[in-house]
Amino acid sequence: MTKGVLTPPTLNNISIILIDTRTPANIGATARCMMNMGMKRLVLVNPPQDKNNDATKLAAGADEILENVVVAASLADAVANQHLIIGTSRHPGRLRKNIRTPHEAAEAIVPLLAKNNVSVVFGNEVNGLDMQDLSLCHEIIAIPSSPSFPSLNLSHAVMVVAYEFFCATAAGSRPSTVELASTEELEDFYRHLQETLLAISFLEQDHPERIMLSLRQIFGRSRLEVRDVKILRGILSSIRRMRSNC
Repeated sequence: MTKGVLTPPTLNNISIILIDTRTPANIGATARCMMNMGMKRLVLVNPPQDKNNDATKLAAGADEILENVVVAASLADAVANQHLIIGTSRHPGRLRKNIRTPHEAAEAIVPLLAKNNVSVVFGNEVNGLDMQDLSLCHEIIAIPSSPSFPSLNLSHAVMVVAYEFFCATAAGSRPSTVELASTEELEDFYRHLQETLLAISFLEQDHPERIMLSLRQIFGRSRLEVRDVKILRGILSSIRRMRSNC
């Protein structure tokens, strides 16, 4: 390896997260899609019971992924050590600004895999991701499809996204040296931010989430690094100290 050149990014640092999946068969089909596209880390939040071993049947040989699956109680638990959370949605909402196609997202995110853990999150087959889970996502992927029949099967949606990441990796790109703040660090910052904005009466006491969702999007688009979060939290602490001295 040439001195000073980073190792090209791979898909080892990317996770597929399925939330409240209705059928074990879709979990197995997702595992197969991931194996096809060189992804290995599957995380399940509140998965269904697989009484008939349907996941293994539909995995069609992708047993390694199912054997190493990680189960989490909530999306917050699943992404605590991740750095960039990408949600998927057919209904991203009118307030969302950071929406990309799978192709656009893959090209922008693959270079970050050299230094960061990235998760792509899929909701259940009927309702997708709810607002609480979407609030934890820094960016959104929306898959273009026919307006007359826009709904995709869960595993098909995973395949579309995984394919774009596989192609972006295979095409080659210079890996980024940027190290993003972890989700845990970001959530601590958001709690600190909300507490401070409530203390200075910027947020409504009864509905702080209205503005906080917009603020999450603003900072999410910025892809904050560890030092950025420390600076911002230092500002918040100074505001609280000044207020307490008034």
